[in-house]
Amino acid sequence: MRQAVEDEGNALVVASDTAGPEAVAGPPGRRAGPRGAADLAIKLAGVLAVLVVLELCSRFGLLPRRWFPPVSEMYAELFRLAAQQPLWVEVGRTLRAWAVGIGLATLLAVPAGVALGSSAVAYRMSRIVIEFCRPIPSVALIPLAVLVYGTGLEMKVFLIAFATFWPLLFQTVYGVQDVDPVARDTARAYGLGAAARFWVITIPSAAPYIATGLRIASSIGLVLAVTSELVGGATGLGRAIVVAQSAGQITLMYALIITTGLLGWALNAVFAAVERKALRWHPAQRQEVAR
Repeated sequence: MRQAVEDEGNALVVASDTAGPEAVAGPPGRRAGPRGAADLAIKLAGVLAVLVVLELCSRFGLLPRRWFPPVSEMYAELFRLAAQQPLWVEVGRTLRAWAVGIGLATLLAVPAGVALGSSAVAYRMSRIVIEFCRPIPSVALIPLAVLVYGTGLEMKVFLIAFATFWPLLFQTVYGVQDVDPVARDTARAYGLGAAARFWVITIPSAAPYIATGLRIASSIGLVLAVTSELVGGATGLGRAIVVAQSAGQITLMYALIITTGLLGWALNAVFAAVERKALRWHPAQRQEVAR
């Protein structure tokens, strides 16, 4: 009897030594909740600390209150605006141009990236043209866009599409070029045709790169949308900020600026969530969930 107990105890010790930290610590799902809550609490504490410091700097005169009102007044104005329709009208105008510009850039950049990534000759032929056009600041094209398209939606769409085309193009090219040669050769050995290899091997390999390009392009597109409204005079949040500044409504101006920041954060969060959901099969996403 004693021998059986000792054997069982030794077996438990061996099992605990060989099972690894996951078996000792328990399933990761049990730790994800507390760890995620703690991480969120730390992030919120950091944001709150910055807001408190800015509030005190304005209240005690370290920042000129005339040009930088207390943060509490900015958010009070933001909450007041959120209950009114005009704010959402301006947000809708900005988002409309952003969505159309991102969609147009995606329709153009992804097929072009697939073509360039699949052909080394095509990539070398277009390299000089791409390297000439890519460094051109999109803001520098605002005068040209205003002359050609006026100050309406078309001007904003052109600038957003131009700025977001490049990250989408290069991410697609890198994704296509990063296809595992072993997977490609295996598919060819099993008799899969070129079209089948494209849909089964190339597209899944490039999907994470394209998703990252879309997430980067979403932020760039919002920057260009607001900038074109600020400089070009198109309707939207940027023009509302300029009008508030010209009228001396500084608190309103800051409330609108905060709105653009919250909008950018929300768009990035949405794209990140969709990326995790759509690419949950990818090893990188599984490792992120495990952490």
